[in-house]
Amino acid sequence: MQVAVFSAKRYERPFLDAANAQAGHELLYLDVGLTLDTVPAARGAPAVSLFVSDDAGAPVLRALHAAGTRLLALRSAGFNHVDLDEAARLGLTVARVPAYSPYAVAEHAVGLMLTLNRKFHRAFSRVREQNFALDGLMGFDMHGKTAGIIGTGKIGQCVCAILAGFGCRLLTFDPVVNPACVALGARYVPLNDLYAASDIISLHCPLTPATRHLIGTDALASMKPGVMLINTSRGAVVDSRALIAAIKAGRVGSVGLDVYEEEGDLFFRDLSTEVLRDDVFVRLMTFPNVLITAHQGFFTREALTAIAQTTIDNVSAFQRGAIDPANLVGSRHLAPTPTA
Repeated sequence: MQVAVFSAKRYERPFLDAANAQAGHELLYLDVGLTLDTVPAARGAPAVSLFVSDDAGAPVLRALHAAGTRLLALRSAGFNHVDLDEAARLGLTVARVPAYSPYAVAEHAVGLMLTLNRKFHRAFSRVREQNFALDGLMGFDMHGKTAGIIGTGKIGQCVCAILAGFGCRLLTFDPVVNPACVALGARYVPLNDLYAASDIISLHCPLTPATRHLIGTDALASMKPGVMLINTSRGAVVDSRALIAAIKAGRVGSVGLDVYEEEGDLFFRDLSTEVLRDDVFVRLMTFPNVLITAHQGFFTREALTAIAQTTIDNVSAFQRGAIDPANLVGSRHLAPTPTA
């Protein structure tokens, strides 16, 4: 089966090729992202593979369907970039990678915590300039601190395990209780209680209408002064403008972001020679207590191997007419998934 692979990066092609070695699909790699203007590049391929930065809104889906596409094979767990109602109306099958390496994102989240706390990034720059002074680099012991984990799916569970190893007290919030987190000593509490008591808050929930701007003005005002906020879930879970106001007010002590609500116009490309037009993002970058990475939490060999294999498996299963229901998303067949 021919598969048009949009937003195909050089680093992921070897993984997709390896996964496809036995399947034998025709992979058409496209450097461009999927937009209404780039739909013709798919050349009527029956399967199209998308990344999180691609546009799968209603107009794009209609154009793909008209050109003969019947499968959207997402190379991600998240699917908020896909208009699922329109996909269902058109009869498009949407398959995702529900799990690849929860350890990759969890370890990245904890890496952001450690870097912000012990200021590794600032220390590195100082030493490179032969400045060995310690002023301004003081951190705190993670041991004994209270960590609030919002979303206790596979990634949140891994974060709980790592922080339990540090000796943190764990407070968690999720509509569904994860017994593995309870076994690690986590205590499920209401959000406001988690906000008020946590020294560190780490977000691991999907982007849904209920979680959009979950961390907004009211939530930030409820948090413990000096809180460290980490977001490796989806950018729009955090209201960026409200976050900036909380940082300026001194309410938030430090912030680690691997995602940003308008990242589609920024991430996964080299903009080093251009002027950034997103004033909110530029403002965030000016704060010394804000650390931003460009959606690289998933970026490990193990994760890319799993993403490629599941993507190819989904295409093969579609060809056979039997995709694993756990991999399907859409208004007709999406099982409730409260956390990612």
